[in-house]
Amino acid sequence: MSTRTFTWRDAGLHSAPLRALNLATAPLAAMGVKWPSLAPDDLLAAAAKETGLDDFGDDTLREPLKALHQSGDQEANLTGFGRMVFRQLIVGALSERLKVLDWAKRHPEVRDEKIEKPWIILGLPRTGTTLLSILLGLDPVSRPLVQWEASHPTPPPDLATHLEDPRIAKVAKQLEQLENLNPPIRAMHPFGSTLATECVTLFAFDLRALSFETQGLLTTYGDWLEHTDMASTYAIHKLSLQVLQSRLPTQSWVLKTPHHLWCIDAMRDAYPDARLIWTHRDPAKVVPSVASLNTAMHKANCSKVDPVEVGSAWDNKLHLAVSRGMEFDDKQAGASWCSHLLYSDLMADPIGAVARIYADYDAELHPLHVRRMEIWMNDRSQSVFGRHGYDVEDFGLNLDGIRSRYAQYIDRYRIPAE
Repeated sequence: MSTRTFTWRDAGLHSAPLRALNLATAPLAAMGVKWPSLAPDDLLAAAAKETGLDDFGDDTLREPLKALHQSGDQEANLTGFGRMVFRQLIVGALSERLKVLDWAKRHPEVRDEKIEKPWIILGLPRTGTTLLSILLGLDPVSRPLVQWEASHPTPPPDLATHLEDPRIAKVAKQLEQLENLNPPIRAMHPFGSTLATECVTLFAFDLRALSFETQGLLTTYGDWLEHTDMASTYAIHKLSLQVLQSRLPTQSWVLKTPHHLWCIDAMRDAYPDARLIWTHRDPAKVVPSVASLNTAMHKANCSKVDPVEVGSAWDNKLHLAVSRGMEFDDKQAGASWCSHLLYSDLMADPIGAVARIYADYDAELHPLHVRRMEIWMNDRSQSVFGRHGYDVEDFGLNLDGIRSRYAQYIDRYRIPAE
């Protein structure tokens, strides 16, 4: 049986479910009814109403709320449906922040939890970070951050009931609805309620997260995010892990998001003993793939999407990430601060790649861990939902131009062309 290839052109408003949803919201404007508000005070009030809580902690939210409001209202071309999604994304993050802070207030002992030697994967998207996080998470003494608990960390799951927690089914249903609305996403990125996920979900609780920019072009917010102080973000990130760990202990966490590359100093302040892994892949493969994924995401929410604008925006974001990583590398004066892993080496020998990472940190690779990785690699399927296809020229890019722009990065880490 042939495997279907999905591209960004298959995503968005032409799909019957999304078209119906947007037609349903269109009459609101004709009747003079305002679309869901993105005003900062309204978003804060909605989260407080949803949770019955009102202590948002330190006053770190005003700046991102202002930037998100301006971008959502004036720049992203959000449809009625897209506006509802964007609002709920923000309100949901604020609600989870309220609940985490409230749980820690009522259970102050959670702040005594030690988050020790976490595995933190720094690589760009499409560089094997999902596969690597899954493999590392198969270690009996490690724990990956999975989608359902990242989305809803309180009350923290416990040993007695975590396998039957109703939030697993709740998040699974939400992901199924997302994939049904936008089927190409299934082929472009793996989703699963119990699958290892980006810890950028926890960043969102402080409204400082690249994940918001997957919803549409948010120029004002994106520019602000590049320069903001991330100390408060890592504080809520760490507290969320402490809450989760308090009733379901682990020896070490497995975490990943490319956003870490933007702010390595802040990350190391929060996790000074973190075991860091920087995955590398040919940027000529990474950049257009990320552009394609985000174009597909934007098409689900926005009335007008220019793939060239999306390609340029995400090319700039990815280049900033590796540039900041190299700047940090330069400051180390040759000292080893992370384990570097080529995508080609990971795909050629995944278990061998994990073994080399463990050796870099003088960590023991347990035989049970090896066996689990062998079984998982044997059973996995890469194309059950189809394959992701794209044309680099759709995004105003070309392969030689990408490799030229990233030449210093490619040369420093000896990244092979694909």
